Amino acid sequence: MNTRDYKECAPGKYYHIFNRGNGKQNIFYNPEDYAFFISRLKSNLYPSDDDSSRIQKLPPDSFSLIAYCLMPNHYHLLIRQNKDIPTSKLVSKVCTSYGKFLNKKYDKVGHLFQDHFKQINVSDNKYLIWLSCYIHDNPKSAGLVNKLYNYEWSSFRFYMSGRGNLPCDNKVILDQFKNVSEYEKLVEESHLLIKNNKELPGDLLLD
Repeated sequence: MNTRDYKECAPGKYYHIFNRGNGKQNIFYNPEDYAFFISRLKSNLYPSDDDSSRIQKLPPDSFSLIAYCLMPNHYHLLIRQNKDIPTSKLVSKVCTSYGKFLNKKYDKVGHLFQDHFKQINVSDNKYLIWLSCYIHDNPKSAGLVNKLYNYEWSSFRFYMSGRGNLPCDNKVILDQFKNVSEYEKLVEESHLLIKNNKELPGDLLLD
């Protein structure tokens, strides 16, 4: 069963976290914007002693990033909580910092994101695998790229080659396949279902 109960946050659980721009507006306008969001996510997921930033980071290994995708007007994160620190702490640190950055850069005011972020407790392994496919397919279904490997702002490239903007704990997914090509095939086969919203769980759709 997959639920939206924020009170169920607990170590060892997986969560699909997502949100979009207030009024469906864009939240990323150019590569610098995507890169800044990723830098904030990275510094909180993988804090470093030599980080010169004065921003207080979360304790190391508080969360594991399984998959992610940043789209022009929304984002998706697949996270495993490892400690007694709720996912809201991570999301708040990343999105508050990014919101301030974007408002200052573009001389904007007000809330960047739409309401509170959405969170789904993912307790079924089959759903976990399907969810990773859905997250990775976003750019292709939106018509941003023809080949998912060419999209820079998701974890798909890291899954395929071990290279990318942000390291992920992709073994959680890939260890269930014979090889990377088998997973890639599943993502491709899932594309038409996702594109047409066929057999797509309702909680995957942005309200």
